[in-house]
Amino acid sequence: MKKLIVLFSLFAFHFSLISAQSLLNSKVPATQIKTINGATVNSSTFTNNGKPIIIDFWATWCKPCIAELDALNDEYADWKKETGVKIITISVDDSRTMGRVQSFVREKGWEYDVYLDPNQDLQHAMEVINPPCTFVLDGSGKIVYIHNSYYEGDEKKLHEALLKAAGKK
Repeated sequence: MKKLIVLFSLFAFHFSLISAQSLLNSKVPATQIKTINGATVNSSTFTNNGKPIIIDFWATWCKPCIAELDALNDEYADWKKETGVKIITISVDDSRTMGRVQSFVREKGWEYDVYLDPNQDLQHAMEVINPPCTFVLDGSGKIVYIHNSYYEGDEKKLHEALLKAAGKK
């Protein structure tokens, strides 16, 4: 049974990488999502004045997501100075856990733009199977890097992709 679970997990992880990779060099699909304060916005309006954007799909119950966002928080001020990056997080919490997102973010002290995807429309449109899933957009809004999962040190790979997206490498 353990072998079957491991095999299924590897398949799901591999499938999520293949699936999301089809979005490389495209723009963020247009879907309706919510701000952390409940206002509805269209995801196609994500802009950063010609500077790169990191979009990170996460959930309050996802330990690797929290570890990744904590690691990014440690780097955010430096990366912002270096590249002008904006970090946007998309919570994929469901109706049972969505109510915790705002207080969770406040307790963590994250200064990201936080959105909610209550119907998982953006999650599905961006072919995200499992959080954490991270996208880097270049200054024109094209997806130039996709990474699924998080292990300590992955933020170094993300930084490299960010530098490329900002034209610094």
